[in-house]
Amino acid sequence: MTGYGKAESQFRGRTLVCEIRSLNSKSMDMSVRLSSALRTHEADLRAMVAKRVERGKVDIAIYESGPQVLGEGALNSINWEVAKIYAEQFKKQFACDVVPPEIMATILRFPDVIKVQEETSDLTDEEWSSIQDLLNSALDAFDAFRTQEGAALQAMFTEKLDGIADLLAQVEPYEKGRVAKIKERLEQNLAKLSAETKAEIDRNRLEQEMIYYLEKLDITEEKVRLTNHIKYFRETMEGDGTGVGKKLGFIAQEMGREINTLGSKSNQSEMQIIVVKMKDILEQIKEQVLNVL
Repeated sequence: MTGYGKAESQFRGRTLVCEIRSLNSKSMDMSVRLSSALRTHEADLRAMVAKRVERGKVDIAIYESGPQVLGEGALNSINWEVAKIYAEQFKKQFACDVVPPEIMATILRFPDVIKVQEETSDLTDEEWSSIQDLLNSALDAFDAFRTQEGAALQAMFTEKLDGIADLLAQVEPYEKGRVAKIKERLEQNLAKLSAETKAEIDRNRLEQEMIYYLEKLDITEEKVRLTNHIKYFRETMEGDGTGVGKKLGFIAQEMGREINTLGSKSNQSEMQIIVVKMKDILEQIKEQVLNVL
């Protein structure tokens, strides 16, 4: 949802700039700053943005670029009495008879010297159309920025998913060897029992308990489900429409559950290290999923 767009156009003899910025947010939070001539059209401008921006903390600003030029548009009136006071103070301070033109130009732009009259006239149809075109141009640039960011995010997600899949493949060698090690350890513990205790052991019940114990440690289902989640994540990234970001967030949560279960069933340090690495990659994915609509 992070994005930026900017466009410029001419309006009543001046350069008008439209900027749109957005940050992550679960809902639409729009802030609009407009020049005085456009304030009566704020609701219409908000509606235009809402049609193209689904959610996010969106900041829209439409303003005039650069300083206003004196004498243009009959917007500026000068308080000559205040200007004369500034000029006299300058001549007294620097012991000169004439104020240089560049200094006088600066004085004429002081806030209490120049008065900007509010534009209250209604927009003509042509002017309103130009404002709409300006906003749409900024929204086009905004969408292009987000498309570019989306492509970068998709490449990042693909890389991270490949990393988790590679780590999952590294579990297999340890998985095959650990069952044999568990059986061997159990047999060694049984061998330490006294002959009298061994005679009292129900071998059938012992076998059942061993099978149950080994099944509890089996991670085949977790591996299959995690592989399917990775595949579904990739497919969802390629999909169109709204709500993709939320769906990816849900898939990431399910991936986290399977990875956590793998960790709880891992009784070898090598497997636990692999699980920690998978968790680290998944956290990076979850952070960036927030940027997806």
